[in-house]
Amino acid sequence: MNLASEFANCSIDEIKELLNGGTLSVYSVARPLTADIPVDRSGLLATFTFSTPAFGPADGENEAPNFVANPVAAGSVGTPGFVRATKADGTTVADFSAGPGDREIKFAEVSCSNGAPVQFVKLSFKQGDWPERPDYYGTHPRPGYPLPVSQ
Repeated sequence: MNLASEFANCSIDEIKELLNGGTLSVYSVARPLTADIPVDRSGLLATFTFSTPAFGPADGENEAPNFVANPVAAGSVGTPGFVRATKADGTTVADFSAGPGDREIKFAEVSCSNGAPVQFVKLSFKQGDWPERPDYYGTHPRPGYPLPVSQ
């Protein structure tokens, strides 16, 4: 989890409360370095809206988010790479890693197709660095932007 600086000192319970009525927006893989930076080079794949309360009792290390709808229809084609969580007023709270492997958020699908259902499966709060290399942040395979270089 990469918290916006405004919420850096919040506990997990406070973060859960901030998300009442908020959203989880699923983006493709060109994530910003921090949650304070606007998303500008990633495609919005799907959006989940939290109910109020946003979370039920946790099941071990996995959280129990309450959504207005699950699954939701994808709005674009792509592979989830991160999820931005916002309050009901649109204020960014945090970014979460998403996708297969050791990620905070998992979906039933590996990729999204326009109009196809995207089903949320799992959320676990992990604090600290994300598993990707730092040079992956903000990259996008298009002319004018270099791809990450192996080291």
